[in-house]
Amino acid sequence: MVVDQIESSRLPQSKSHLKIVSIPYLSEVTNAHLSSDDVEKILKANHIFNNIVLASKLKVIKVSSKLDMSIV
Repeated sequence: MVVDQIESSRLPQSKSHLKIVSIPYLSEVTNAHLSSDDVEKILKANHIFNNIVLASKLKVIKVSSKLDMSIV
């Protein structure tokens, strides 16, 4: 029974914000805008984010109508 309690107990989880800046908004290859799914796939492919669980959907925001840069 003690083993069951240890296995089912978890460490406290915290939430942090991640801001990624200066990302091209349009793809040079497809000329399509960057989507949150694209960014999520890139993050999951990186080993640094192996134990990271996203609490919400990523938001891709275009910095300016005159610039081709975005913030995630």
